[in-house]
Amino acid sequence: MQDGSGAYRTTGSTCLHPLSELLGIPLDQVNFVACQLSALCAAFWFRLYLSPGETSPAVRHAFATIFGIYFVIFCFGWYSVHLFVLVLMCYGIMVTASISNIHRYSFFVAMGYLTICHISRIYIFHYGILTTDFSGPLMIVTQKITTLAFQVHDGLGRRAEDLSSEQHRLAVKAKPSFLEYVSYLLNFMSVIAGPCNNFKDYIAFIEGRHTHMKLLEVNWKEKGFHSLPEPSPTGAVMHKLCVTLVSLLLFLTLTKTFPVTSLVDDWFVHEANFLTRLCYLYIVMQASKPKYYFAWTLADAVNNAAGFGFSGVDKNGNFSWDLLSNLNIWKIETATSFKMYVENWNIQTATWLKRVCYERVPWYPTVLTFILSALWHGVYPGYYFTFLTGILITLAARTVRKNYRHYFLSSKALKAVYDIVTWAVTQLAVSYTVAPFVMLAVEPTISLYKSMYFYLHIISLLIILFLPIKPQAHNQRWPQTLNSVNKKMD
Repeated sequence: MQDGSGAYRTTGSTCLHPLSELLGIPLDQVNFVACQLSALCAAFWFRLYLSPGETSPAVRHAFATIFGIYFVIFCFGWYSVHLFVLVLMCYGIMVTASISNIHRYSFFVAMGYLTICHISRIYIFHYGILTTDFSGPLMIVTQKITTLAFQVHDGLGRRAEDLSSEQHRLAVKAKPSFLEYVSYLLNFMSVIAGPCNNFKDYIAFIEGRHTHMKLLEVNWKEKGFHSLPEPSPTGAVMHKLCVTLVSLLLFLTLTKTFPVTSLVDDWFVHEANFLTRLCYLYIVMQASKPKYYFAWTLADAVNNAAGFGFSGVDKNGNFSWDLLSNLNIWKIETATSFKMYVENWNIQTATWLKRVCYERVPWYPTVLTFILSALWHGVYPGYYFTFLTGILITLAARTVRKNYRHYFLSSKALKAVYDIVTWAVTQLAVSYTVAPFVMLAVEPTISLYKSMYFYLHIISLLIILFLPIKPQAHNQRWPQTLNSVNKKMD
């Protein structure tokens, strides 16, 4: 990292500098891994020695918060002040704002502060700054602040009949205390890499009601249990750590072999034929995934190790620990539609976008959700290329599906052909769409798209302009009510 990343020049960072040089990995990434592994050990200790049966909720809140603050300061140095300032400002809003406006003020302050920090990075730092910069935790805290504000508004400011079933289930009926608020936002399990979670689930975890609450939701007696079981997360944690290890090995090999910068090399832009560019772009984008698989799966394992993340019992009678999972690797790699891919990638962020934007805006929910997602990620131009392209491809894919999918459902053979073709198209479309997201800047993005002849933009526009738009089905994508307005969502 350059001098601008002085946040990592703390005592902890200096100690890890030789390891960074030995592995050839940037120092802030080594700090991130060290912090998360420390959080994993702390999570096991937290579950074993500060169990809810032997420790009061206040003590569990306090320890979770103190550990979280320590890890943030270790990783990000004085930049962690941004996190603490935002938390304190939004707690002030939580305490003083009227219930009718608490969600609006919290949303605009949190998103505004995050955007200011994003903009400052453009001028203070260089393009290509790594995702472990202080904006990462700030993004997670922003999600939690806005999630809680909307859920408090739902619980105290809206009538029950105006809420969807999910909004009613997650509604918070009383404002949190200061300790509950900072613990929810800054606990060591999710402050570094997330994921976002619901306030009621977190409080139930701290108070020891988490697993029992989820078992009651799935009616554990019907699952064949004679007494209320005590699920252990150990198996789930071990499995996720194995996935994490494989992802790390792939990151150290594939990602370095096929760097994103190769997409602007003279060979790729001027010499390779179109088919070669298409395949090579797919390979490079595949090689960029392992770092996300690593970070999100490790974060999930940390939460599970502490006893948080139990989601109930699956159809086979096995305990599930995927309440906080941020991705489904198998469904991502086998996705046969753009929608299926997006729904299984960064799951908790997609859920946050749905709950604070898609379900609540009265107009253009798809477009506004993409815009919010882009703003939340940052102000690099590449993000906006990705999300604007994503809107175009989503609309085109939806049109094609409505017009042609039913022709391929008459036999298994036709359905298999349809799945194979749509898988290939989806993977290539995703690679084309997300390339600017990792390239960040305008110039390399335009260079890449020019070398690809803007082919997917052109095809998508032609589809939208010339294919008939089928009438929207009466069932909604997310069946919800909103302020008694019965609106249909695409």
